[in-house]
Amino acid sequence: MANSGPVETLQALLKHDMEAVNTLIAERMASRHAPRIPEVTAHLVGAGGKRLRPLLTLAAARLCGYRGTDHVRLAATVEFIHTATLLHDDVVDESQQRRGRPTANLLWDNQSSVLVGDYLFSRAFQLMVETGNLAVLDVLANASAVIAEGEVLQLSAARSLRTTRDIYTQVIRGKTAALFSAATQVGGMIADADEAEIAALRIYGDALGMSFQIVDDLLDYGGVSATMGKNTGDDFRERKMSLPLILAVEAADAAERAFWTRVIEKGDQRDGDLEEALALMAQHGALEATRDAALGWSDAAREALSDVPSGELRDQLIDLTAFVVDRVR
Repeated sequence: MANSGPVETLQALLKHDMEAVNTLIAERMASRHAPRIPEVTAHLVGAGGKRLRPLLTLAAARLCGYRGTDHVRLAATVEFIHTATLLHDDVVDESQQRRGRPTANLLWDNQSSVLVGDYLFSRAFQLMVETGNLAVLDVLANASAVIAEGEVLQLSAARSLRTTRDIYTQVIRGKTAALFSAATQVGGMIADADEAEIAALRIYGDALGMSFQIVDDLLDYGGVSATMGKNTGDDFRERKMSLPLILAVEAADAAERAFWTRVIEKGDQRDGDLEEALALMAQHGALEATRDAALGWSDAAREALSDVPSGELRDQLIDLTAFVVDRVR
């Protein structure tokens, strides 16, 4: 375990809990009447992923001394919500690949992806109700609403040079941080932790999720060094107003703004435009500033954990804050 990263160490520490979560997910993905449901969900689950969100729920519950089994239901709930949003996102974004594999909407169709996503949301609510904890239900239901709100906001913010840092923050808090925050918060709640510990876990999850998404957005432009890779510039081609682009637009002169208007608002992208965009981002320090923002959220996540019980689980959650931003240090 000594040579493993924090995610792998958490997986090892919570091995039996995660096995129970995986078993429950498999059971609840089943459908006697609609075989396409397990086909679609199995394809997405089979694509891999670290299942970080359910791990956070399990870790938060065990960190606060929980000894029951409802944390398994909550972890599966979190994973179902996450998987449902992925299915819906791929339809909205017209994506063709996720984790290196064809998306469900490409292999089947948009209707199947949307309806299976709806099915998983329904399963999620069934699972959280089974805990009999109304406060937990309130947190997860609210997170689901915030996620949907963030996705709708992103539709109006995309391809508009008027999108500000505040709007961007609201978007990524919805699409990513809300579920991270709910995942850690309900882990503490199911363990009957005190209010200060639950608040600390909520703040930790929110800040970790913010850092996680900002890093993803920075890596889409090759990181601080702007190294061109196979998928570099996907957000640019999709004309998404992520933080590196927002910061470059803020600093633009008249000629540069005309460039951004052409490639983002009008969608008139030509050979060499991505390279020009990267050069402008580097020129105005947009990539460095984006990294600093990610590091700031990572620091906030780590500081929040000073109010939770010490031990190996807390140490791994602290290490996770560094792991998320290690790729852009």
